[in-house]
Amino acid sequence: MNGFGATVAWSPGRPASTTRFSGAALFHHAQGLTAGCLSFADELRAPGHVVHAPDLYDGRTFTELAEGVAYAEQVGFDTIIERGRLAADGLPTDIVYAGFSLGVLPAQKLAQTRPGARGALLFHACVPTSQFGVPWPRGVPLQIHMMDADELVLREGDLDAARQLAETIEDAELFLYPGDRHLFADNSLPDYDESAATLLKQRVLSFLDKVE
Repeated sequence: MNGFGATVAWSPGRPASTTRFSGAALFHHAQGLTAGCLSFADELRAPGHVVHAPDLYDGRTFTELAEGVAYAEQVGFDTIIERGRLAADGLPTDIVYAGFSLGVLPAQKLAQTRPGARGALLFHACVPTSQFGVPWPRGVPLQIHMMDADELVLREGDLDAARQLAETIEDAELFLYPGDRHLFADNSLPDYDESAATLLKQRVLSFLDKVE
């Protein structure tokens, strides 16, 4: 605990990588590639990081989370994951995979299954590693960020999955922020929490600096 958010600390024993770092792929949440997602990507780019933000919705955005979830269900979650995989096919393999909520699905799958991953950043969601058929790859660092009273992560089991990963993966950090908002890091949505989002971005930038 460091005053704002609980954490399971990153182990300093991660083997040093000998490959270069080619940036990050950031996958949007169920409301689409919103202005807030793009703003978040720009803030990560500001210090010089390369950040790719593919659109898995073909330009669609939704003002309400329920509408976006309904669209994702109509398209199919497997299709959303496959769109993420196809987007990553055009990117280098030595990148960090990041995702907001729904975007955690392609981000986590790619981090677990695409060789060369340099790390993963999971915002507002997490699933058991068994969902993708392989264990978490050794030496791939991980950060997970959630609010501790977010009804969605509590009801769907995401917080339980996040705690399990943080307890069993050597290079994992779980940050829990006080509150019940879901997409609190998207500054274009009502769920936005400036204090929590600012701290999240600081931690993410520190993570990316370490990966480099």
